[in-house]
Amino acid sequence: MRYVFIHGLGQTASSWDDTLSYMNCQGEVYCPELLSLLRGSKVEYGSLYKGFFEYCGGFDEPLALCGLSLGAVLALNYAADNPGKVGALALIAPQYKTPGLELRLQNIAFKLAPRSAFQGMGFEKKETIRLMDSMIGLDLTDKLENISVPTLIICGENDKPNKKAAEELGSRLKNSRLEFIDGAGHAVNADAPKKLAETLNAFYAALQK
Repeated sequence: MRYVFIHGLGQTASSWDDTLSYMNCQGEVYCPELLSLLRGSKVEYGSLYKGFFEYCGGFDEPLALCGLSLGAVLALNYAADNPGKVGALALIAPQYKTPGLELRLQNIAFKLAPRSAFQGMGFEKKETIRLMDSMIGLDLTDKLENISVPTLIICGENDKPNKKAAEELGSRLKNSRLEFIDGAGHAVNADAPKKLAETLNAFYAALQK
């Protein structure tokens, strides 16, 4: 199995480095830069998902997708559209139905923030705002019934905005379980990389039995 780790908005592929240093993946590991998947296209969710769809289509065996936040949405979306291409899902701080009000409030905060605050975040300020605007109204609810692969849903214990969505998603997916990571907020790979790796290692090891 090949493992694909998809970073969140405000992160880059290197955001997985600490977590991966503790991982025991029995296969090749890939960490795509989301910005590069756009290949010059306009920054919006549809274009990003198209790039991710094509990226995953380049592999000829089932993938173990692990995504955080935006990365989790992409992984969930792809697994629902291509159930035969995915062997396992690990979804960290996932949303299957984007909260429009929260995104709008977040975008207001982003518009007030200086451009310098977005340095090192992968997407620039204008791109980040446009991407989040394009995700308002995204709803994968009707596609969830297509997913039956083993799924691990993870949420930081302190990530209050995403706890409810994680619990709801766990109740909707047929073959899933939910775990909370103590001491972690939204960016679990940054807040608790070793604990996250241990949780993922146990999940992936169980799949080999």
